[in-house]
Amino acid sequence: MTQDQIPAAAPADSYRVRPIGVVRSPRTVPQHDHWGSVSAVVELDPEQLLPEAVAGLDRFSHLEVIFHFHLVPESDIVTGSCHPRGREDLPRLGILAQRLKERPNRLGVSRCELAGVDGLRLYVRGLDALDGTPVLDVKPYQQLFQPPPEKVREPTWLAAAMSAYYF
Repeated sequence: MTQDQIPAAAPADSYRVRPIGVVRSPRTVPQHDHWGSVSAVVELDPEQLLPEAVAGLDRFSHLEVIFHFHLVPESDIVTGSCHPRGREDLPRLGILAQRLKERPNRLGVSRCELAGVDGLRLYVRGLDALDGTPVLDVKPYQQLFQPPPEKVREPTWLAAAMSAYYF
């Protein structure tokens, strides 16, 4: 079958995702900075995953965790542009040019250090998600899937604006 013979998928009006776990963290309210020292646990759901679902995960130093910003009400969703971090000294950017929690589908992606695995409990550091956050997926971080650093382009002000995020 050639590419032009593959039927296009019709866009869905909605998509249901069932969380596979929950974050247990000392942080219960949103904060912009200092996530690097936060230790948390991703508790995976034993009704959905067998213990062997995490086999080999401990061979990786970092994870990518996909989660739902469950505390953001739909009324706070941004569909246009705003200043990053609410700072008017920074340029207005479209919501898709930012990593704000007020995204249309309220999905977050975070890279964090994997400190340990105990059954379906993943011990992590630097996961910027609050206690009770629904976890939608967990993937091992693999440099192979990242662009080479010399190919990455970012605004010059970004490093200064985010300098305290993990520190």
